[in-house]
Amino acid sequence: MLEKSMNLVRRTGLSAAALFLTALSPSGAAERPNILWLSAEDISPNFGCYGDPHAITPQVDALADEGMRFSHAFTSAGVCAPCRSSIITGMYQNAIGTHHMRCNATMPDWLKPFPLYLREAGYYCTNNSKTDYQFRKPSAATIWNESSSKADWKNRPDGSPFFAVYNFNGCHETGIESKEKYENVSAVLKDSERQDADKLTTLPPYYPDTPVVREDWKRNYELITALDHWVGEHIQKLKDSGLYEDTIIMFWSDHGVGLPRAKRWLYDSGTRIPLVVRIPEKFRVGEQGTPGSVNDALINSTDFGPTVMNLAGLPTPAHMHGQAILGEGLPAAREYVYGARDRMDERYDIIRAVRDKRYRYIRNFEATKPYYQYMNTPEKGATMREIRRLQKTGQLPEAAALFTAAHKPAEELYDLQTDPHEIHNLAEDPKFRAIKARMLEALTAWQRKIGDMGLIPESELERLVKTRGSTYEVLSREAEVLEEMTRAAVLASTGPEAFPELIQLVDSSNPTVRYWVSTGIGNFATEAGKAEQQILGKAVEDEVPAVKIAAARALCRSGKPETGLPVLIDELSSDNQWARLEAAIVLDELDETARPALPALQAALKNQPNKYIVRVANKAVNDLLGTQAVVE
Repeated sequence: MLEKSMNLVRRTGLSAAALFLTALSPSGAAERPNILWLSAEDISPNFGCYGDPHAITPQVDALADEGMRFSHAFTSAGVCAPCRSSIITGMYQNAIGTHHMRCNATMPDWLKPFPLYLREAGYYCTNNSKTDYQFRKPSAATIWNESSSKADWKNRPDGSPFFAVYNFNGCHETGIESKEKYENVSAVLKDSERQDADKLTTLPPYYPDTPVVREDWKRNYELITALDHWVGEHIQKLKDSGLYEDTIIMFWSDHGVGLPRAKRWLYDSGTRIPLVVRIPEKFRVGEQGTPGSVNDALINSTDFGPTVMNLAGLPTPAHMHGQAILGEGLPAAREYVYGARDRMDERYDIIRAVRDKRYRYIRNFEATKPYYQYMNTPEKGATMREIRRLQKTGQLPEAAALFTAAHKPAEELYDLQTDPHEIHNLAEDPKFRAIKARMLEALTAWQRKIGDMGLIPESELERLVKTRGSTYEVLSREAEVLEEMTRAAVLASTGPEAFPELIQLVDSSNPTVRYWVSTGIGNFATEAGKAEQQILGKAVEDEVPAVKIAAARALCRSGKPETGLPVLIDELSSDNQWARLEAAIVLDELDETARPALPALQAALKNQPNKYIVRVANKAVNDLLGTQAVVE
């Protein structure tokens, strides 16, 4: 009956709710699964069921024994908010404008978060209680029947199936960083569930092996065990209510462990997550959910919403990038999964990644920036402080020192089979030339397909959205527009040998292309000649703030701060909040050259529209004054 109804939907365009009305028996008693999401923050697959020798996770392990474990599940970013925006919409964050951490995109009216489809179909949908969707409308109150710390599937009307989400925040990076939070969260542990930091054999090689770092690694394990207790409580609640065999359970994390070179990054350490699903026998399709089974399909977190919809009998909307991984009528398995990094807190770093089952390719669009830019939040962590300390004394082990480099390679390629920690970059190895070309082609095709707007400066996004109606509509989906932007961004990190090609793009009607032209000259400003200087002199008067700021940066770096600094100082008080941030970042990176801007930077410590401007200005001021930067 349901399949016939789905065919009817395809032929007639019936709504999701109408689909369910046609699928119900005359009594209205057709059985539909309840679906429970148990989500965690900031954890990698450090569980017994994933083979971790130190994990104490009996509840999740039992769930995997009764259900299925996905071995190749990944998130679309290495940080929570961009990921959660992609999960709730089924679309990549860099396609809809939610790619920057703590942004507030404007969604087009047609883009509906997937729980709305479930509600139309009669599901009672609750969220307890993290949102982090990065858009104003629709609001959480609209998306869910209830979204709060009191939201509970038990509040549903009699007979209604439920989709319920619960989030555990005890594993968040603050649980590792804060001794108080760590002790509070781990208070549920028995003595036998505690870890001995000295005996942990799984410390990644990109961390220095010191007692300080081992303490953080130990805390990660113990917080995961506390999470495991929480999972057990939710399972028991279902059993006590007699609904365990009526409910599909999905357990997952929003990204990898909350430590340096993991959270915020696109390596496996930042994007590979646990995903365990238990499907009661009456709801299984074929071999799906067979107890103790392992599924090695490539999964992206954009797939979570379409999967829930498919399990509930709903078709995946055509606009979604995700695809169902469970239920009837599955599409062909993915060949690749993708990830994007953009502004993380107060710093920009545009990175894109593609992974198949063996290799990961990374494109660093801002390769002239260091791996570890100074950001307030991660700098508070003990492991990051330890890395900084040992970096100053030259005592970092080789693998850890790689990620303290002042610049990144433009391309990275790793063989996960032989190099699971992604330490040995194969991008320049001739033996892997064909593999790199294949991965780059896949990445480029993905960016074109989804309309990747990450190359557009954030200040320009804010400027354009006022006239385009939504952030999604800022970028034309025409292939030539994306190609020109990508070409300019790649040239900008290539070197002074790319100046002739960059100059050819200087009169582009696309402000983003003009931005990358000035950025590219500024990246290698000491090599700029007369032609490049003339371009900067014109660009510094551009009507678009991002172009002016990039040109001013280049002028300051090429020995003309008297021309560039006034522009940057002026943009510190711009009406565009992201232009203020972009100007502050440039002044911070200019170090001593920015000293004449010190009064303006000090003034920027107050009355700002967002905290990130204050953070960057504070760092710049303290560096110029020779004082210790204040970490919030």
